[in-house]
Amino acid sequence: MGMVPLISKLYFGAFAFILICLLVSALGQNLLSCQTTSPDAPGYHCNSNGLQDRCKTFAILHTSSYFSSLSNLSFYLGLDRFVIAATNGFSANTEFLPKDQPLLIPIDCKCNGGFFQALVTKTTIKGESFYSISKSLEGLTTCKAIREKNPGISPENLNGKVQLQVPLRCACPSSTEVILATRLLLSYPVSAGDTIPNLAIKFNTTPEAITSANNRSLTTFKPTSLVPLTSLLIPLGGKPTLGPLAKPNEPNLYIPASSLPVINPHKKRSKMWTIGVYIAVTGAVVGVSIAIAAAFLVIQLKKKKQVLSKEADMELQQLSLSVRTTSDKKVSFDESQNHFDSQIADITPGKVFVETYTVEELKRATEDFNSSNQIEGSVYHGRLNGKNLAIKRVQPETISKVELGLFQDATHHHPNIIRVVGTCLSEGPDSFLVFEYAKNGSLKDWLHGGLAMKNQFIASCYCFLTWNQRLKICLDVAVALQYMHHIMHPSYVHRNIKSRNIFLDEEFNAKIGNFGMAGCVEDDTKEPDFNSTNPASWSLGYLAPEAHQGVVSSSTDVFSFGVVLLEVLSGKTPITRPNDNGEGSIWLSKKIKSILLSENADELREWIDSAMGENYSFDEAATLANIARACTEEDPSLRPTSGEIVEKLLRLVEESTEGEQILICESSCKPLVKSTATSV
Repeated sequence: MGMVPLISKLYFGAFAFILICLLVSALGQNLLSCQTTSPDAPGYHCNSNGLQDRCKTFAILHTSSYFSSLSNLSFYLGLDRFVIAATNGFSANTEFLPKDQPLLIPIDCKCNGGFFQALVTKTTIKGESFYSISKSLEGLTTCKAIREKNPGISPENLNGKVQLQVPLRCACPSSTEVILATRLLLSYPVSAGDTIPNLAIKFNTTPEAITSANNRSLTTFKPTSLVPLTSLLIPLGGKPTLGPLAKPNEPNLYIPASSLPVINPHKKRSKMWTIGVYIAVTGAVVGVSIAIAAAFLVIQLKKKKQVLSKEADMELQQLSLSVRTTSDKKVSFDESQNHFDSQIADITPGKVFVETYTVEELKRATEDFNSSNQIEGSVYHGRLNGKNLAIKRVQPETISKVELGLFQDATHHHPNIIRVVGTCLSEGPDSFLVFEYAKNGSLKDWLHGGLAMKNQFIASCYCFLTWNQRLKICLDVAVALQYMHHIMHPSYVHRNIKSRNIFLDEEFNAKIGNFGMAGCVEDDTKEPDFNSTNPASWSLGYLAPEAHQGVVSSSTDVFSFGVVLLEVLSGKTPITRPNDNGEGSIWLSKKIKSILLSENADELREWIDSAMGENYSFDEAATLANIARACTEEDPSLRPTSGEIVEKLLRLVEESTEGEQILICESSCKPLVKSTATSV
């Protein structure tokens, strides 16, 4: 008889819990909606007496598929990467951020139209809506607030690259709060499971202080029921401390022993029977609750079907930008309250300038262009003001074709792109371009024994890149292309992707050269000689079919990158010259198709670079071969985007048996060679 009341309590308790969760979630979604009637939708009220009308403060934003890298944050939210890096205690060269990482965003909070708001400039993605933007910002803004700031723009199905004014929710401390040692109010996006006591512990404040800070809302604040996708004000006495940048979360491929149930054989049968009843009852309750929840969600989904479908399209575009960090520079926040004000006010955007050098300076840097400093051809290694440089002798008209404006703006400083750091226009026949120096030469040097290494190292040492290094190099290059194609505005087509223009620094990080020099490669597509046996004709092997007709797009870069993948995989040149057996020139982009069509694993295995021996995963190599084949499709519309390539390569790296070592391992031997900075 005692079981009936127990079952009833379990049933109604579970039902009530699920219903509350659904209602709480719906409340958060409702506040974000453009149709909300909540008076708090525009922000926190600021007409009360004793409130500051402007202050410097912070908001917290978690990295996600929407905002996953410094470039992503910089482009889509107009945030300065140097400011974000300095505020959060890591290097500005840390391009990728682990998912769900909380970031401090410095904001300038102002009283505007009766509400506190901090404006950021959002660059839209095609298909976005005001609602999806507010959701991507975790409730730090609302659809209604965005619409009020952008009255002439439709809130649905936005065009790409539209500049929106997005007001973030914020507030400034009252005079009373300042007296009580509240220096700032942190805008915190509420997540599922957050409670006032837990947040008080996390931010070293009190539940009473949080409750008091949030009573400025026009509606009654209920501290017992925090709603996800809404914001909360956290009163703090100084800059918040979130801890060091976390490492990327790796997929959990194994079930720990501690997670397995432990069964005690000495339990009494009656207890086992009771447990069985509990399980049965719980199963029934869960089944009924799921049915109720499904009915509830169907009603909600019908209302938002159109919005959610567009939002899904937008998130798919953003998903290709979701990548993980490769930086080990993790620094905790400065907890000193004495430096708090300067840390907010004194951070200024980083500047990158193209220097102007004199011929005398460059002669001094290269010891008068001594042959001992010659890297290859007209490129020399130089050292000026304590910095290593690569100095290339060029015709004066070449400098006029370089887009130097790309290097005057710190926004375009990417860790996987070689920078032009200076120029020199002389009165003589020669001028000079000065580049960032890459210590370990070009990818071509390592794969094909280029001149920069052949005379100095390869002749005396059998040297090659490991499989893990090759994967990492491919990922680095793909990320740089993703930046050019998807992050830069307007997007940039490199037009000269080849192993000769991919350079390796001291830690074997890959950097693309010739950035900003698309105008210098016009002659590469003129009068192609398909029967040439000259190694210089390798450039033809990188050209997409449509490029021969002068059609250039990001897809032509993808084709060239696919050929580079095939070089990395096979160790062979893009075009193999005819041999003594009567075989004609072999193009890598055509060879891979015949190999994969044959479905002969042994043929693929024999084609893979023998320098690696058996020290690679054949399954991973086959996956890379298929990615390369997709990149080199003759039809441009069938090729993947650089964002999709990054996603595939990331998955390949994560699934690698030595994925953790890819970031730190060294090659089979590590020469200190001089590198070619660029080859126009």
